[in-house]
Parts: sequence; structure tokens; C-alpha cells
Amino acid sequence: MNKKSLGINAFLNGLRSVLNLFFPLITFPYVSRVLSISGIGIYNFSNTYINYFILIAGLGIATYAVREGSKYRENKNKINEFVSQIFSINMIATIIAYMLLFATLIIFKNLHNYISCILIFSLQILFTTLGTEWIYTIYEDYAYITIRSIIFKILSIVLLFLLVKKPEDYLIYAAITVLSAVGSNLLNFIHVRKFVHFRLTTKTNWRYHLKPILVIFASAVAVTIYVSSDTTILGLLKNNYAVGIYSTSVKIYQMAQSLLSALLMVTIPRLAFLWGKKRITEYNQVLSRVLNSLGVLVLPAAVGLIMLSKEVVLIIASKKYLPSVNSLRIISWAIIFSIFAWIFSDCVLIPAKRENLVLRNTIITAVENIILNFILIPFMSYDGTSLSTVIAEFTVMIMNGYSCRDIIKPVIFKKDTLKNLLDSIIGCVGIVVVCLLCDYGFNSLILKTIFSLVLSVIMYGAILILLKNKNAYSMLDRAKIILKSKL
Repeated sequence: MNKKSLGINAFLNGLRSVLNLFFPLITFPYVSRVLSISGIGIYNFSNTYINYFILIAGLGIATYAVREGSKYRENKNKINEFVSQIFSINMIATIIAYMLLFATLIIFKNLHNYISCILIFSLQILFTTLGTEWIYTIYEDYAYITIRSIIFKILSIVLLFLLVKKPEDYLIYAAITVLSAVGSNLLNFIHVRKFVHFRLTTKTNWRYHLKPILVIFASAVAVTIYVSSDTTILGLLKNNYAVGIYSTSVKIYQMAQSLLSALLMVTIPRLAFLWGKKRITEYNQVLSRVLNSLGVLVLPAAVGLIMLSKEVVLIIASKKYLPSVNSLRIISWAIIFSIFAWIFSDCVLIPAKRENLVLRNTIITAVENIILNFILIPFMSYDGTSLSTVIAEFTVMIMNGYSCRDIIKPVIFKKDTLKNLLDSIIGCVGIVVVCLLCDYGFNSLILKTIFSLVLSVIMYGAILILLKNKNAYSMLDRAKIILKSKL
């Protein structure tokens, strides 16, 4: 197998994440005006409801499959056998998810008003399983799934403007959403034969596979509870206004987090492969590169978002959402902690088969987050929810780091890694200075935002180069090579 470029993979996965973020940004302002409030309510409830069953069908298989499958990808017979077993487990979980879904639709009469919309969204359960994107991740092939994402996102936007015309069209909107999310997964299922040949099998090594899959699944459930509890508790203790304000800051925070995590996702199969093959020296080199690269990017992203919180809220939302500015400034710190917590869990602990420690740390953090919400929300409202998220993300980062301290110690405490962190902090001071000067120098929202962004990037890059930062020089060399190839 040809060795894929991590840089190209990061770009492709980042592009796919940008598309996934921009689709709702383009569609929601339109549908919120066309559809009725009740129609949007049915749509949102049905979509959220189905996500629980998608979680059951997924069963933590994707994470486990990438870790284990990466070891076998160079052995055709072993990878075919492994994929056949995992796909068979996935199909069984999918059938169970559908059985539970249909049982709830029969038992709970409150759901009868949502049945049509729920059934449309339920197509995502089967097509997510058939999509087998974890196989593409094992083989680090992001080009195909990125290209088909672009095509299906564009097709979905066109269909939305053509077909969704009146308040009763929420079912059409649901179908278009399904098309956008998983419409191309049947093509994935056919195209994946390029890599492996698999089938449904009864010869599955349940004893070997099931325990780690269920542990990862339990972690996913804990994360879901952890992520959802903030909004739920805020709604219970305060009101819909507080939830609306907090949701705005969270949406912006998640956009920045998703873009940065896309760069991380592409390294997971490579690290799992190297660890599985016991190529520890190469593993440490890649992990060091990941830590240093994200160290250069995560800190300025968080600081920049903190400095431009007001401008970002005004551009993405509107004046009526200005109360979310302080909440956004607080939660932006969580970007730093969450990304490094994810590195320690998905790039170190899971490849090292320490998913039980990931589960323990996630459960402890989820409980901590819930308790903090009940303590902070009565006094600080949505700002308290943001603060609880920051504290929880910091906690899980420390716990995950401690759980893999024996692995990461040679990487974290390298001279280059510590220098890289110091360089980033000094560079962030430059970003703060630039943003403050632009705030005083411009009255126009657009000009202030553009100049703050452009000059911050220039200032940050210049500081890193002056400090002889190796990552900055590496990025500069790549940019020169790209420019020469274009000229």
C-alpha cells in the first residue's frame, strides 16, 4: 500500500469537516423561514431521537475497527477475515437498533406524531453501517469520501431550494438531510471492494472482539450524556432563552473544535498501525509531530476566538445573541484542553488497548460536569455552563495524560516539544496585541475582523520564524514548494 501523506489527509479531512459545518449554516436560515415552528420541532426531535439508535447500531465499532484493522491492512487474508467479522457484528447491532426503535414507536404513544419523520431519519441507521467509513480510515483514503461529500452536499442544497417551499415540507427536508448525511454510503459500500473483500459470517471471534467494543461503546454513551447534559440541565434550571444563548456559543466553539480535530483524525490509523506493529520509534516520531503541529495551531485558534468573540457572534448570529459573547470567551479555553485530551485518548490510550481507562476517565468527567452544572448554573446561568465545560475538559485532559504517562513522557518532555509550546505562547501574545490595536483602529465590523485575522496570522507566523520554530520553518518550506509547483 502506498504511504499516504498526513498533510494531504489532514487537508482532505479538514475540507470534509468544513463542508459538514457549512451545510447547516447555509440551510438553516432558509428552512427556519419556510417551515413552520412545529415542523422544525418535529424535525429536530426526530433527528435527535434517531441519533440514540445510530449510537446503538455503531456500538463503538468504528473506533475499535480502526485500531485493530490498521495492524492487518498489509495482510490481505487477515484484513478480509477481520472486516468480515466486524461488519457482521455491526449488522447484528443494526438489527437490534431497529428492533428497539420499532418497539419504542409501538409502546410510546407520544411518538406517534413523529413516526413519519422518525422513519425517514431511520434510514441513516442502515446506511451508516453500509457506509463502512472505518475501512477508508484504516487505509487512510480520504480523497474518495471527501469528493463524494462535496457532490452530495451540493446536490442536497440544490434539492432543498427546489423542493422545500411551504411549511408542510419538513418531511422533504428530513429526506434531504438523510441524503446529505448518508446518501452516498451505498456507493461507499460498492467502492470499498477496492480495498477488501468481505461477507457476512457466523465465524466471529466474539470473545476477542466484544469486550473492547462494549468498553468503547460505553465511553461513547458516557460522552453523549456528558455532551447533552449541559443543555438539558440549563433548560431545567433556567429557561429557553438561556439555552438559546448557550447553544450559540457552543455551536461556534464546536465549529473551531471540529476543524482542528479533523487534522487529528487522519493520524489515528497511522499511529494505531505503528503501535500494533511495535514500531515504537516511528510511533513516537509521528506522535511528536502531531503534538507539535497542533500545539502551533490550537493555542492561537483559541486565543483568536477569545479576542474576536463579539465579532464572530455578530457575523454568524446577530445582535440579539450578543449575551453569548462572554459564554463563548469562557468556553473557547476548552478547545485547547479537549484537543489534547483527544490526542491522549484516541492517539495513545486506544491504540495501546487501554480503552478501559478512557471509559473510567470519561465517566468521572461526565459526573463532574453534571455536578458542576448544578452548582454553577443557578449563579452564572449559561456562563456557568461554559465554565463547567472548561473545567471538565481540563480534568479529562489531565486524567488521560496521566493514564498514558509512560508512553507520552519521552515525547512530551522533549526539548523541541517544550520549546514549541513556549513559542506558541509568545506568538499568542502577538495575536492579543494585534486584536486590541484593530479594535481601537476600526469601527467597521467587517474591516476589524478581516484585519484582525490577517494581521494576527502574519504576526504569529513572524514571531515563530524569529524564534526559529521548526514547525513554522517546515510549513514555510511546504508553502514554497507548492508555490514553485504552481508557477
